[in-house]
Amino acid sequence: MTSYKHTLDFLYTRLPMYQRTGPAAYKDTLENTLVLDELFGFPHRNFKSVHVAGTNGKGSSSHLLASVLQEAGYKVGLYTSPHLIDFRERIKINGEMISEEAVVAFVDQFIKMNETAQLEPSFFEITVAMAFDYFRNQKVDIAMIEVGLGGRLDSTNIIRPEVSLITNISLDHTALLGNTIEKIALEKAGIIKESIPVVVSESNNMYNHVFEATAREKQSPIYFADQQFQSGYSMRLPEGKQVFYFNKIGQLAYPDLKMDLLGNYQRKNAAGVLKTIELLQEKGWTIENKAIYEGFSNASKNTGLRGRWEVVGNNPLMVCDTAHNAAGLTDVAAQIEATPWKALHFVLGMVNDKNLDQALAVLPKEANYLFTQAKIPRALPAPDLAAQAATFGLRGQVIDSVPEAVAKARSQAQPEDLIFIGGSTFVVADYFS
Repeated sequence: MTSYKHTLDFLYTRLPMYQRTGPAAYKDTLENTLVLDELFGFPHRNFKSVHVAGTNGKGSSSHLLASVLQEAGYKVGLYTSPHLIDFRERIKINGEMISEEAVVAFVDQFIKMNETAQLEPSFFEITVAMAFDYFRNQKVDIAMIEVGLGGRLDSTNIIRPEVSLITNISLDHTALLGNTIEKIALEKAGIIKESIPVVVSESNNMYNHVFEATAREKQSPIYFADQQFQSGYSMRLPEGKQVFYFNKIGQLAYPDLKMDLLGNYQRKNAAGVLKTIELLQEKGWTIENKAIYEGFSNASKNTGLRGRWEVVGNNPLMVCDTAHNAAGLTDVAAQIEATPWKALHFVLGMVNDKNLDQALAVLPKEANYLFTQAKIPRALPAPDLAAQAATFGLRGQVIDSVPEAVAKARSQAQPEDLIFIGGSTFVVADYFS
């Protein structure tokens, strides 16, 4: 049998991978996905699913849903991207990663089958096929399927889910998805299926009409979660969780709902998740209130989600977050502002295919920046990042690598300070690895 390392080398080097190479890896057709699905006997037809798209929050929402359904006693698949440390993070069942042996066996099987088919699938296409095949073979009850990029042409978009969930829309991946909110919304709306209910976590007059028009065309019931569920206070608890209450149309529905995913922005994701759970209940899924509370309280523990306002150190407080576009970094900046600190040290790295101006414009000017770069080809060189950041009044030092930048921040920080690590998923990944 092929070694796991050799298999990963095949996946990473023989097949284009968006997280490393960027737009060159993007496919604008589902043709390979459909052929792969047929090769493996249409695995996606053998399990129920929830499809999750959106610019920000789709990872947190997918993990929250998986955690709640797991607490409800179901065998739950979870497909997400990208991974932080281990490729196998992308494919999980009840929080357990796919085994190395299963990854190797699938790729070996693909290579053998492909001697006849002669496909040249992308990294995403083969990884989605692997996930769907694994979920079928392991007989999951339901799987949370996170869109990789966009929606309409994403490799995951062959499923017919129980519910479609779209978290929100903001400008990101504009070179591929369009340079306006409406164009991006149209790509995300591509996951709306005939007669399948769709939930939108965050309504916005800039894009509501796009989803409403697609839902009408598909005869799909549509729900804007934040118009039904409103959250109240957020308090940080001693055990490292935060607590909200949620009203539903003015009536208290979920008092003292604890979450082990931190960051005030999680309340936006929670509204969409709660509405999705309600629709699943209407379809016959048994999800008691206890499972909802336990699922929210133990989402990170149950699913292994990391990098969402994750506290990784104290005295000084150290936090990392995978937010990587203007909308996500706006939420991060608000969270930083709401956090007590004496001085702010900001380890910042970004990729070279983002709208830097929009992202840099929302970052705090009073921070001491340590400009760095992750170990991927897409990383924006740290000197270039520092030069562009200076035009927005953001100043600091250029440090070659993420570990060196974090070490420098630690050496400069006092116990009452805050060290933030982010700007890119891959900066966070380099910190953890």
